[in-house]
Amino acid sequence: MIKKDSHIPIYYQIETEIKKMVETKDLKPGDLIPSEREFAEKYEVSRMTVRQAVNNLVNEGILVRKRGKGTFIAKPKIEQPLKGLTSFSEDMKSRGMTPGTNMLGFGIIACDQRTAHKLEIAEGSPVYEVKRIRLADEIPMAYEISYLPADLIKGLTEDIMSASLYDYVENTLSLTIDRAAQTLEPSIATQAESEPLDIDVGAPVLLIERCSYLEDGRPFEMVKSVYRGDRYKFVIDMKRKET
Repeated sequence: MIKKDSHIPIYYQIETEIKKMVETKDLKPGDLIPSEREFAEKYEVSRMTVRQAVNNLVNEGILVRKRGKGTFIAKPKIEQPLKGLTSFSEDMKSRGMTPGTNMLGFGIIACDQRTAHKLEIAEGSPVYEVKRIRLADEIPMAYEISYLPADLIKGLTEDIMSASLYDYVENTLSLTIDRAAQTLEPSIATQAESEPLDIDVGAPVLLIERCSYLEDGRPFEMVKSVYRGDRYKFVIDMKRKET
């Protein structure tokens, strides 16, 4: 029920109404919500007010827009604990989901200064540059660009990168993966990222950079990942130090 004489903004009341419909299962994940016009007529408000409410819910990850189709109730976000070193494929399989890859680019290039510094190799050294979209149950989740030293990770192919890099490194090359250093920051989707991820330009995303190391301390991969903010969230379990 919308109360126009309330001190609570109307757009926020509409947000609350939509959230209630999700909580009561009147609207379920994957359901198409009414159009802006239909909401505006139902609540007797302007379409601009409805648009503000819908935009806020999209940014929260409760709703998701699909180009040319409309706005839908989003599926629950995948929760990824920030502990332990696992691959994307391992993470998705552990959740009963089917991982997949859309390969956008694969080749060997001469690494630039920053990449060389991260991988602890000489500038200009050959590295694999791999661009791909990571999927879970055929839904785009992340846009990744990986750099791997060609002299260390030998024999790499598109098929291997479409499956599981970690499995290849450990079981084919017989190298032991030890740890990774990772940074995470909020960002917004660029034109290049939005189309393959099926999100709008400017949509909230999580920008992650990870450098992974072998047991002997050698870096074997630097990867920049852009995760959809409406489908993914990272969880940290913190414990107060005992005194």
